[in-house]
Amino acid sequence: MTLDPALFSPFAIWSALALYLFALGIALASAPWRTLLRARLTHVLFGAAVVLLCLWQLDTQVQPGLHYHLLGLTAVTLIFGWSFAVIAASLALLGVHLNGDVGWQGFALNALLSGVLPITLTQILLVLIRYYLPKQFFVYVLVNGFLTAGLVGVAMGYMAAWLLVGSGAYTFAELSQSVLPFFPLMFLPEAMLNGWIMAILVVFRPEWVYSFSDEQYLKGK
Repeated sequence: MTLDPALFSPFAIWSALALYLFALGIALASAPWRTLLRARLTHVLFGAAVVLLCLWQLDTQVQPGLHYHLLGLTAVTLIFGWSFAVIAASLALLGVHLNGDVGWQGFALNALLSGVLPITLTQILLVLIRYYLPKQFFVYVLVNGFLTAGLVGVAMGYMAAWLLVGSGAYTFAELSQSVLPFFPLMFLPEAMLNGWIMAILVVFRPEWVYSFSDEQYLKGK
């Protein structure tokens, strides 16, 4: 999701900037850089940022001031964890702004909506799923990969709509007639994209996925 910053007040823009810088600071400080370097996965992280950049360029306008694109962040979060996912999303959004005509004043707002919030929701769901559901391979792929991604994609659609209503750009009645009924359709493409990525990686490159363990999900230990 991408929002037009012209629809929001300066207070909202500055508040988003403060929240984003706070989240980015936590990500930079808490990221396990030594583990990343030891595992020689820096190229995978930057590769993920490039993939996100290309994916986010493929957006479409669903309402004036609101553009939709696939997020792909559930897979990135499951691979790298919250901190590195926030960093990768920030790099991707930076590339989007450098490569297009998107206003810089909306960088933090869109970084929260298309980065920090879906990544955080994915991380929370990962913890809850680990706690309440058995640690099995198919649970990990189908629930963490497919189901979580679809739910996160739909949730961010409604979050974008809520922000637009809160800014006064649209009324709830206007959005309920135009875009809100179609947000559930975001579930399937987001779920398929992230789910298949995770299914492929845990089979062929499980060492890249921080949230997956052969001992837990295959051997049940």
